[in-house]
Amino acid sequence: MRMRYHILCLLLMATLGAGAQSIELSNISQIAQSDPLVITGVVGTQNTYHHSSLGDGYASPLSNVIYANLNINLYGISMPFSFYYSNDNTSFSYPHFTFTLNPRYKNWTGYFGLSSMPFSQYVLNMSFNGIGVEYNDEKRLRFGAFYGVLRNAINDDPTDPLARSPQYKRLGWGVKIGYGSSANYLDLYLLRAYDRLKSLDDYWQQKVSPQENIVVGLKGAVTPLRFLSLNVNAAASLFSTDTRAEEVHTEQTDQWSSVFQARYSSLARFAGDASLNLTLPGIALSAFYRMIQPDYTSLGTYYMSNNYQGFGLNASTTFIKNMSVSGSFSWQEDNLTKKQLYTTRGLVYAINANSRLGGLNLAVGYNGYTQKQYDGTARINDTTRVDRRMQSITFTPSYNIEGEKLSHTIALSASLTDNKDLNKFSSGTSDITATALGLSYNLGVKDWDMNFTCSLSHQLSKGMHSRYSSDVASLTTSRDFLEDKSLNIAATVSMCYNEIKYQSKSLSVAGDLQAGYTLKKAHVFSLSAGISKYGDVNPTKRRSSLDITDVSVSLNYTYTFSLLEIKRKGEKEAK
Repeated sequence: MRMRYHILCLLLMATLGAGAQSIELSNISQIAQSDPLVITGVVGTQNTYHHSSLGDGYASPLSNVIYANLNINLYGISMPFSFYYSNDNTSFSYPHFTFTLNPRYKNWTGYFGLSSMPFSQYVLNMSFNGIGVEYNDEKRLRFGAFYGVLRNAINDDPTDPLARSPQYKRLGWGVKIGYGSSANYLDLYLLRAYDRLKSLDDYWQQKVSPQENIVVGLKGAVTPLRFLSLNVNAAASLFSTDTRAEEVHTEQTDQWSSVFQARYSSLARFAGDASLNLTLPGIALSAFYRMIQPDYTSLGTYYMSNNYQGFGLNASTTFIKNMSVSGSFSWQEDNLTKKQLYTTRGLVYAINANSRLGGLNLAVGYNGYTQKQYDGTARINDTTRVDRRMQSITFTPSYNIEGEKLSHTIALSASLTDNKDLNKFSSGTSDITATALGLSYNLGVKDWDMNFTCSLSHQLSKGMHSRYSSDVASLTTSRDFLEDKSLNIAATVSMCYNEIKYQSKSLSVAGDLQAGYTLKKAHVFSLSAGISKYGDVNPTKRRSSLDITDVSVSLNYTYTFSLLEIKRKGEKEAK
């Protein structure tokens, strides 16, 4: 056993010294039950030939890709390596190496290297590169802590015209503790994040301000009755936009100076949401409210929208057997501090119904959205006021018949979308109405392991001064061959007609062939070939024929292998 751990340590040291890609240790307690050594991998190639009568200005005539993935698993430690080559690449970049080690022992989980730990969405949702520990009791108690780098510095040469936007190296630490079950619980979160000033050159320090932040979060749920629950998620943030700003000294701020030093660039902001959920036999209701104050910031999160509040309702029910109906409504408003020029309010609403009666499936949906501007610090001009409505209706029935030798499926899809400017002073030039219709029929011949599919589609988009339509028809057939169905061949013939009113009419005809073969579950060969002819068919133009030809052929191969397997003694005896 001691020799086993010596091997692990030596391997980790050698891998880190060489700049390993990614190492993951799943569970220390499972080392004794893990296989001593398993080496698996995948190699493959993709080769595509393309020719167009228009020339090769927009596509390479021949592209080749070679890739390889190798995974070494030693007593539960997984070490993946990858290689990728493409002749389309004109430059070489050094590979990016990361290290991740997440050992688990009973209720404990360790975090080493690039890792992520579950926190509140208002506190932390990005990964960190450092160390951490997490404990989850099977009963109710849980806690965790981490320290690491939240983002690396970008310190490019300022004389380089392609220099990236500079940023400081950002460090952070966090703690969380919680107690309770999924129905009744309370979790507390604390995050401290700050930029390291010396991580940027003096030149860039004049362009970018270092920041710091402390966030306290709370997340919990209460279920007083089996059918009623209340969920809350909130956070408060103290944020300094420039840590070089002058400090603020008052009786209140000095009490917390050891944790966070208030400055004239500091802000205190709040974000949170709450939902009330009611679950009864056959029906579920939920009401929620969310508010994020202006300039709310957590340096542990990616970009987050702020300066808005909203509430909404969600409902779903199954009041008839094999039929369900759901609906939602939400309202949102920005400009909470009334300091913006204008206030924008929006409504989002939807209702959907699904039914299944034997082989018949029906789905109907309606979605709508309205947006309107109101006065803020400035009085809005009625002629330029934003007042829009977008709504759509969808209807997708399908019918399926299963027989002993044949199967039939007929599907219809229809949708209507209307985007309209409701400002009475508007000319309506931005109004758009779109219609989409589709019809498909699939015939399956079970004795032949063969399918035939025919489909038709029509799309129409209309505006005040524009009209675009597209019509597509296709026929596809596919069949499996050999006893183990390892060979599959499919062919498709299609035709597409596009028209832009007063501008162009074009037609394209295409044929595609695809074949795939699997040998001994390890070798996969695939071939695809296609030819299409298209052109302008508007008789008012000088050229009116299908005089453009595109040809493409792609040959791919993938081999999945097991290079070496040293199994546990128990597994060998079982075999």
